[in-house]
Amino acid sequence: MSSLCDPSRATLVIIDLQERLMPAIHDSASVVANALRLAQTARLLAVPVVGTAQSPSGLGPNVPEIGALCDSVIAKTDFDACAERAFMDLLREERGDLIIAGCEAHVCVLQTVLGLRARQRRVRLVADGIGSRVPFNKTIALERAKAAGAELVTTEMVLFEWMRNSTHPRFKDMLKLIR
Repeated sequence: MSSLCDPSRATLVIIDLQERLMPAIHDSASVVANALRLAQTARLLAVPVVGTAQSPSGLGPNVPEIGALCDSVIAKTDFDACAERAFMDLLREERGDLIIAGCEAHVCVLQTVLGLRARQRRVRLVADGIGSRVPFNKTIALERAKAAGAELVTTEMVLFEWMRNSTHPRFKDMLKLIR
């Protein structure tokens, strides 16, 4: 799975970046900022953005800036978003390069990654776009996801791979998002 990220085959999945959860997440400002960069660039390139919200009656909606960039947001109670038929219906085969960001890394993100990998889906987990309350939980989640076949990437890896080169017509727009 070592090919470059391709925006024409990608779907960005942002898991549970919810208002009431984020204050408890270690380095939440960075996690949200990176998810925002991914979603903004996805919009520039017509990459679908699918969001999830875990028990929104308790944890509230997604952070407004993130929610505004999602094409769809699936409310869920299962930690593994794959248990929601509506979620799986949004993941089209021709856009099977799934770029995953969100919270919590060791719960909903990891269980969704494992669910996707069990279904033989290609997963790229954005290491600097996920978070947990306790950093060690994120570390172990990354190790487990990688062992299950998820490819670890960073926000800038995805963005620059989507662009391919500095002559891309949206390159300067993307560059403004990371400076």
